[in-house]
Amino acid sequence: MATRIIISSIAFLFHLLLVILSSTTETVFASTVPKQQLLDKVSALPGQPPVRFSQFSGYVTVNEKHGRALFYWLTEASDLPHNKPLLLWLNGGPGCSSVAYGASEEIGPFRINRTGSSLYLNKYSWNAEANLLFLESPAGVGFSYTNTSSDLKDTGDNRTAEDALIFLIRWMARFPQYKYRDFYIAGESYAGHYVPQLAKRIHNYNKAYSRPIINLKGFIVGNAVTDNHYDNIGTVTFWWTHAMISDRTYKSILKYCNFSEEEGQSDKCDEAVNYAINNEFGDIDQYSIYTAACKVPQKPNVLRLKNTLLRRRVVSGYDPCTENYAEKYYNRPDVQKALHANVTGIPYKWTACSDVLIKNWKDSEDSMLPTYKELIAAGLRIWVFSGDTDSVVPVTATRFSLSHLNLPIKTKWYPWYSGNQVGGWTEVYEGLTFATVRSAGHEVPLLQPQRAFILFRSFLAGKELPKS
Repeated sequence: MATRIIISSIAFLFHLLLVILSSTTETVFASTVPKQQLLDKVSALPGQPPVRFSQFSGYVTVNEKHGRALFYWLTEASDLPHNKPLLLWLNGGPGCSSVAYGASEEIGPFRINRTGSSLYLNKYSWNAEANLLFLESPAGVGFSYTNTSSDLKDTGDNRTAEDALIFLIRWMARFPQYKYRDFYIAGESYAGHYVPQLAKRIHNYNKAYSRPIINLKGFIVGNAVTDNHYDNIGTVTFWWTHAMISDRTYKSILKYCNFSEEEGQSDKCDEAVNYAINNEFGDIDQYSIYTAACKVPQKPNVLRLKNTLLRRRVVSGYDPCTENYAEKYYNRPDVQKALHANVTGIPYKWTACSDVLIKNWKDSEDSMLPTYKELIAAGLRIWVFSGDTDSVVPVTATRFSLSHLNLPIKTKWYPWYSGNQVGGWTEVYEGLTFATVRSAGHEVPLLQPQRAFILFRSFLAGKELPKS
């Protein structure tokens, strides 16, 4: 009996010691983590399936005077997050939400069901390979806000890049575990401006440090707005070669549209383009021309890409109504509370894209090619990819633009594989890799998630796409 009591006492003391040590460890850990990081932790989202990874979301103020604050959502890697790089994802528009598209339709771990009542897992989430940081940028997009209403009328490329850099610097202070971590940027569409412009700002910022806090290694962009002149020529070429417009309309556009003009086109150019869109395209999803268009009535929307011919509704994908599900889900008060979003009571509903920003975009660089040259010279890893069924920023537009970088070919054009199927085609240049993704539209990871995942995994590894 005495022996049993002694053993029992020893077991109790051992258990008590473990509890004390565990409590002490948690206290020490909590004391070393910035308070705001702890406050930003997301326990779970409404209707979310169980997951092993941590999530954080909230606001980072980027301009105190104007009251501009950007909303972020971090979904850490599903396995060994401390050993994985950090990836910042930006959607374009300009004025569209990375939460609506990147996080909820493309590369994020969750998908939203049709009723907006619950979430399910994305089998090909990029957080299998990286920690994913989604940023709603600039202020006025999604949950990001400004207390200065005039900010919504004079936003452009420069302020967007400046605020994004300030966001990253302050976010790293809140999440010191990501300082010095390998860092990449990704995005699509008008993020063809955002991504290289931010990369350039980070590169210049890092020159002051022997060991950069923002350890930028490279970037990857899809169906990216690159150069106004060559993008437009490539877009019209895509329309004609894919039988979307007649020979007559094609010739009219080439005759009357001056693709080098900095301001508006002539009336005859507008007439030719509008005739094509309104009379020859038909009722198709212009972002994925071979898949069904969403038949649920939506308010008309304008996709404004400065100095281009493109004026269409906002992005949609293979399930062409997915953005509707996002608008249902993210307008739920319980979802906003779980995400620490809309804490100031924004006087409008959360939307996938901001009409005000799209219509009032100010400064926009005519060409990103000089920036590409600068960043290639800096030694960054740069990949550009195109879904080949997108007619908004099509593969021909990107190829026309990139061809004017005149880069030496390192690995000649070849088909790359996803399983036993051709996933697309690729060519590797000195300083840049270009790849197409077969049967994908504007939102490549939505239309072809497995192929997009292989593309991303190859990019992170710095390896060429699989040849077999």
